[in-house]
Amino acid sequence: MSAQGIRERWRRRLALRLFRPPRDRDVVWHPAPRESGTPGRGRQIVGGLWHMAGQIVDAPDGSPWDIVPPSTPFEMQLHGQGWLDDLVALGTTEAVTKAQGWTLDWMRRFRGGRGPGWDASLTGRRLLRQIDHASVLLPGLEPRARAVYLDALYAQATHLRRDWSEAPAGLARMEALTGLLFAGLSLRGMSSLVGEAAVALVETVERDVGADGGIGARNPEALLEMAMLLNWTVDGFRARSDVPVALRAAQGRIAPTLRALTHSDGGLARFHGGGRGRPGRLERVLAATGIDGRRDDAQAMGFAAIARGRTTLIVDAAPPPTGAQSGSAHASTLAFEMTDGDAPLVVNCGPGGAHGPDWHRAGRATASHSSLGLDGHSSARVGALIPLGRRRIAPLVQIPGRVDCQRADTARAAILLARHDGYGPSHGLTHLRRLALSQDGLTLEGEDSLRAMGGADRTRLDLARAEATGVAFDIRFHLHPDTAASLDEAARAVAITLPTGAVWTFRTGSDAALALAPSVYLEPDRPKPRPALQVVLSDRVVSYAATIEWTLTRLREAEPPHDAES
Repeated sequence: MSAQGIRERWRRRLALRLFRPPRDRDVVWHPAPRESGTPGRGRQIVGGLWHMAGQIVDAPDGSPWDIVPPSTPFEMQLHGQGWLDDLVALGTTEAVTKAQGWTLDWMRRFRGGRGPGWDASLTGRRLLRQIDHASVLLPGLEPRARAVYLDALYAQATHLRRDWSEAPAGLARMEALTGLLFAGLSLRGMSSLVGEAAVALVETVERDVGADGGIGARNPEALLEMAMLLNWTVDGFRARSDVPVALRAAQGRIAPTLRALTHSDGGLARFHGGGRGRPGRLERVLAATGIDGRRDDAQAMGFAAIARGRTTLIVDAAPPPTGAQSGSAHASTLAFEMTDGDAPLVVNCGPGGAHGPDWHRAGRATASHSSLGLDGHSSARVGALIPLGRRRIAPLVQIPGRVDCQRADTARAAILLARHDGYGPSHGLTHLRRLALSQDGLTLEGEDSLRAMGGADRTRLDLARAEATGVAFDIRFHLHPDTAASLDEAARAVAITLPTGAVWTFRTGSDAALALAPSVYLEPDRPKPRPALQVVLSDRVVSYAATIEWTLTRLREAEPPHDAES
């Protein structure tokens, strides 16, 4: 920890030790119950199975605060206490008793600023849950335990009032401010926090939610979580006062973008550190907004989304984030995901952070995406670690300087033309991608090109290939692990069978080498990466341009079951 971090920790601990809660304290308003937890996860937790950040700890006895966290993400989720949602969703006497006991145990052990859970964003997340579930957790507590619970709520609210601005922009700051708002709405004598939180929330959404309904991190799952918190703030204001116009306006921008980033199977596109989203959350969040509509252009947080027939295609068509927003960002420019009805077909490997630092870094590389990678290089580079609060992040550097995207519709297909210059500084090459999804959604035609666009680029390319026969490149199409794939004997086509029984065929019209290779599918809620396959097209740039054409064609519908007596 840096010297500044140590000073901040002791400043916080001193302030919390000197804090004296008001004499007349109570929770005077209880938010409406929210269906944000999962009973199945609550059942696992009651049994002592803590499954967080892709890691599992079996601790059937004692307190969760005796667990030695296997990673920082696990520790953050534990101290954020989002698991209270799952225990309350389960709702059994045992679940509620454990939720009460473990919450009080945290309050007794870590009050006074001790422990790792005092980041402004974590404090907001935890305080929101402790207030949200107070109507379940407070009843039946003896007076001394009730006093401990209330003291901790007031202490955390006071801490947030002072430190919410330390939370990074985006989702982290939204968590801090939502906790601050609900403290002001719910705690007796703290109503002045409502006005403070309202001003800060309006500033936050006006700055952090763009005109396209996106956020700087370009992480679809983080946008979903931000939308959920925004819904909660709107509900809170609506119950106690007028809703700030800017918050409703932000909902109006976010909801159509979230729909554009949703595949036909109901899962979010997996880009820039985001997963598919917790089951049922996306539907609940969108329904709660009461806002219809879907963005259908290339401005849905920098993604181009096309839906035709049963097929959805979502393409990363903008530069990746940089700076503090890019700690989980990926070198995924021009990568795409494709889903047929309820079955994902082409995917990206996904976020690897839950599986440790090596998988986190590997998941960010271009080779982990359904895009073109050049000579072992990614379209953006992961930089050195820098401090961000109590965490350290590795931001993206050397990102593409120019990313262009154009869309057109014809009677035959929806067409996307895009390019990026991420390989210009190293090799003088620009990646151009053309995707055409037929109007019935049954055929995707693709063309990937590498070109040296001018004299300076040609000179740079000549230097890059001076000691080699051209520059090697690969175009990867990662397949969902639930698919089955086989390469034909001539190595000219790949048959891909979906769980529904539908079959797609991948072919190339060029002389590029076609192979079926191992891949992985990274999911935050699973303890290990899932084995998968990828289709790989390989070739070399031997002049100043190279082009590969390919097609994905749906051959047949799912076959109905055979009559056993026929």
